Amino acid sequence: MDKPDRWRHMASAPKDGSRILVTIRPSEQGPAEVDLAYWSNGDQFGGEGWRASDSSPGQIIEYAEPELKCWMPMPSANLSRTSMPSPWEGDDDHHLDGSGI
Repeated sequence: MDKPDRWRHMASAPKDGSRILVTIRPSEQGPAEVDLAYWSNGDQFGGEGWRASDSSPGQIIEYAEPELKCWMPMPSANLSRTSMPSPWEGDDDHHLDGSGI
């Protein structure tokens, strides 16, 4: 992860439980946005898949694969950055870091 501030294909996202930033695709519920998420191997509260980091037992927020467009590693602490990065607005299969295979 030599370039932490670059959006990458979801196919390359880590599934080790570490928290990452994800772009949620725009839908009829609203425009694209960025969320903090992690991969869960499943437990008594829900199945295997992507969960929002603010999920809690009994209140699981799960994302289906098609809802997530791309990911980015968590940025290091930077006092000059006061907000999340903007969601990826480009084409799905072009200009993202990596092949998506």
